[in-house]
Amino acid sequence: MRTEQSKYPPIEERFSSSAGLPPGTLVHVGKRFDKEVKVTVIDYNLEHAEHKELSSASECSDYMKRDSVTWINVDGLHNTDIISEIGDIFNIHPLVLEDIVNTRQRPKLEEFGDQVFISLKMLGVQEDRKSMVMEQVSLVMGKGWVISFQEQKGDVFDSLRNRIMQNQGLTRKNGSDFLLYRLLDLIVDNYFFVAEFFGETLEELEEDVLENPDTKNLHRIQSIKKLMIQFKRNTSPLREVVNMLDKDEHPLILKTTKRYLRDLYEHVIQVTEAIDTQRDILGGIMDLHSSGVSNKMNQVMQVLTIIATIFIPLTFIAGIYGMNFEKMPELKWDYGYAYVWALMVALFIVMMVYFRRKRWL
Repeated sequence: MRTEQSKYPPIEERFSSSAGLPPGTLVHVGKRFDKEVKVTVIDYNLEHAEHKELSSASECSDYMKRDSVTWINVDGLHNTDIISEIGDIFNIHPLVLEDIVNTRQRPKLEEFGDQVFISLKMLGVQEDRKSMVMEQVSLVMGKGWVISFQEQKGDVFDSLRNRIMQNQGLTRKNGSDFLLYRLLDLIVDNYFFVAEFFGETLEELEEDVLENPDTKNLHRIQSIKKLMIQFKRNTSPLREVVNMLDKDEHPLILKTTKRYLRDLYEHVIQVTEAIDTQRDILGGIMDLHSSGVSNKMNQVMQVLTIIATIFIPLTFIAGIYGMNFEKMPELKWDYGYAYVWALMVALFIVMMVYFRRKRWL
């Protein structure tokens, strides 16, 4: 039986299960996927490119001292032993590893010595184009390497993988800082598809609300509002993250890459401005729904008022001739009944013509 308390999320969903443990303790927080953790690596320079799946996390150590750029991608965060092993190999700070396995992080950037850590959300649209999907992505960059941590298999990086393997674009001509930029750029570019999804949804919703401002459309408005708030919450902090990458004098971020980061910063601003505009549009749709409900109520009240107005004189006439006074002169008329009916019908017709001319009907 569903109790009143069941409407609230369970305690383990609202609070981290690592509460009370020493800092740096790895406890996975978030949705658990039972699929096996997958570790893949792309190692490249101008002359060669290698792409393969690793059988164990320990194989990552083979790429530590290579004169190339290494991109390691981890699909799955629920196996903290693998995360910890990769952290030991690349000397990633324990607090960073703790943030990686906590999927409820807000977008942020942190610098630990010669490493850069970025946490953000990868957003997309479901295949049925009815809702938004969200997944946390953590990026750790060091000298000559970048590691991306994802909750599950499937991302927006396939085009970058293909371009690296086919030696297209500028990625293989630059270092790990440019690879970090390209990963961020692909995630932000996908935000535009989500913003476009909201735009199309709002257009359809506005038409539906104009035709039928019912409770179903009100629920749709509230559902879209929650998604847009979620979208805004996970994109706005990214502006500060990219700005810090551009402004901070980190030795791993070259000046040539900062020019691209400034362009990325403009893209983030465009996304946040687009969602602000769409939230204003949604507010207008909510006002439109309220106006539609009020108009429908006014129409119902108008019809009921007209009906009541028509029956008031008819009820008055029927009330008079329904009295049983002995001295009423019309009681003994041979055509009295027909006369009363004719009077009421004529009065009804006159009132209907009057309402029509007044455009009340």
